[in-house]
Amino acid sequence: MKSVAVLVLFLVAAFGAAAFGALFPPGSWYEQLVKPPWTPPNWVFAPVWTLLYVLMGVSGWLVWRRAGFSAAPAAFSAFALQLVLNGTWSWLFFGLHRPGIAFGEILLLWMAILVTIFLFWKKTWLAGAILLPYLVWVSFAAVLNWKLWQLNG
Repeated sequence: MKSVAVLVLFLVAAFGAAAFGALFPPGSWYEQLVKPPWTPPNWVFAPVWTLLYVLMGVSGWLVWRRAGFSAAPAAFSAFALQLVLNGTWSWLFFGLHRPGIAFGEILLLWMAILVTIFLFWKKTWLAGAILLPYLVWVSFAAVLNWKLWQLNG
């Protein structure tokens, strides 16, 4: 029972970042931006992010199962940091309409994800491996963020 409760805790933490980000939807500002032709349609983002948040939660839970909270403070600190940066990006980009600042922040997010993967992998390779799609998606998002910034000043 405790294991299920901790899994739920990690999923709540991951989806907490999602909930904060959802406070700042794309809206009409985003619709009016000049976009590169390779921009995914809007409907793609929700299912991709849902899967990624589930993977984040499961990944944290796998590390907890292997090491517990007290044996992995650096790993869980990196995990928490990337969740904060994840939610903050939406506020900067969609909320404040600041793609330049959001681009700098997404680079920090990318580094935090990479550190999290490295630290999680050291505890259990699977926990690190299931975060790789997240790193790939944020890499793509960073390139898209940069291109939107360049196209729209």
